[in-house]
Parts: sequence; structure tokens; C-alpha cells
Amino acid sequence: MPTIDVNGATIAYSDTGAPADRPDAPTIVFGHGLLFSSWMFRPQIATLRAHYRCVTLDWRGQGDTPSAEGGYDMDTLTADAIGVMESLGVPPVHYVGLSMGGFVGQRIAARHGTLLRSLSLLDTSADGEDPDKAGRYKLLAQIYRFTGVRPVRSQVEKLMFGPAFRADPANAAVIEEWAARLARCERTGIRKAVLGVAERQPVDAELARITTPALVIVGADDIATPPDKAARIAARIPGARLEIVAESGHSSTLEQPQAITELLSEFLATVDRG
Repeated sequence: MPTIDVNGATIAYSDTGAPADRPDAPTIVFGHGLLFSSWMFRPQIATLRAHYRCVTLDWRGQGDTPSAEGGYDMDTLTADAIGVMESLGVPPVHYVGLSMGGFVGQRIAARHGTLLRSLSLLDTSADGEDPDKAGRYKLLAQIYRFTGVRPVRSQVEKLMFGPAFRADPANAAVIEEWAARLARCERTGIRKAVLGVAERQPVDAELARITTPALVIVGADDIATPPDKAARIAARIPGARLEIVAESGHSSTLEQPQAITELLSEFLATVDRG
């Protein structure tokens, strides 16, 4: 993946470019969830790139973005995303963020709304992390740092993927790809990324300032950021629409790719039609 240097960090990104028959097509920027990278949007980009320029970025220490000394807090990642967007000259964009990517998206929309055409938030929260979960995540991150993913894999899998997805043998290849990609990341960077999520500040008080058209999606079986958190986001953003996807856990773009692609396609088209 190509890289852009912003805020003292090197950020890996991908860019499909505009469709050949739509040189002025709007851009979608995708922000991935914790312990993933941009590949989690692969099914959606395969369809949406026919109508949009699709840009992804990998957060610090994840995917193809190398570890950084610091800057794993959500405000710095927000600045990273804005830096990449402005370097590419793509705003205003449709922003699609899942989990950690959603933490960033809410901050962009609340504080830099002119950069966005629309906001799609998947399996995310506007709250700080629940104290019990934060302590558990920090412990898992510490174990991972010294031993790798194998000793904690079963616990993390249950957070990342819903029970219906994990129970179907046809999905084993996706889960194995997730584990293999995670294992290739630098352990110190992953640990810092987990701590950045576990220690994040809430943004719920800022949501009323968002004027960007917003779609909030959550898997019905998401235990990392349950549907009630999505409902609170949708209730606080004026005019936001809430969709709950059946038989999906936290990684909805991979667990129910067709449903997510259809929801995004319809929403983005509606926004672009005005």
C-alpha cells in the first residue's frame, strides 16, 4: 500500500481512483475496526468502486501502517484521517467507519463537519469504554504483547465475530485470514491500539452538533458494541437512521457483506440525490 506522512506518522492507505466513466465521482473514506485493517471493507469496495472513488486507511500499528511512538488516542487518529483526506484532496467525503473507525468518524463529523458529505457508523459507540471491558481488553493486550495471538484467540474471536458466523464452517477462511493478518502486525503497535480504544474519551455530548446525514448500523449479536449503544448514537444525531442487522456480530462488513453493502449503497445514493 502507498503511504502518506501526517502528524509525525506514516499512514498506509489505498485508493481505487474515480470510476472511469465518473471522473467527478464522490469519494468514500473507510476507517476499520480494532484488530483489523482496511481489508474488512473488501466486499463493500468491490461493489461501491463502480460508483465512487474508494479510499481506505490503516490506523497506527495496524494493517500496513507501522507502529508509532505515540498518538494512538482517538483525537490523534482523527487528525491522521483528516491529514490523509486533505493530502489526497478528496473532501468532502462519505465517511464509513466501523468500531474504532466509528470513534474517529464521530469526531470528524462533530468537529469538522464541512469535510463530510455523509457519515455511516457501523458497530461503534459514542461512550467511553465500559470499565469492566476496558480492564479485560488491557489484560488481553498485555498477554498478546508477550505471547502473540494464539493464547487469547478464542476470547478475541468471540468479541470480533458473532455466534452464527463462527458456527458456520464456510466462514472459517475469513476468520483464519483475520488471525493471520493480525499475527503479522507488530505486537507493540497492536497493544497501543488496544489501549487507545480502552482509554478513549466519550463523545456522546458532541453528537447533537452533527448535521451531516447519518446512518447507524449494528449487528444484532454484537457484544463489543451492542445495539443499545448504536440506538443511543442514532437518537443523539439529528435525523440519523438506525439499522440492526440480523445474525451479525461486531464485524458486520464481513459477517453480512451483502446486507451492509445494500444499506450503504441505498443511503449514499439518497444523500447524493439530495
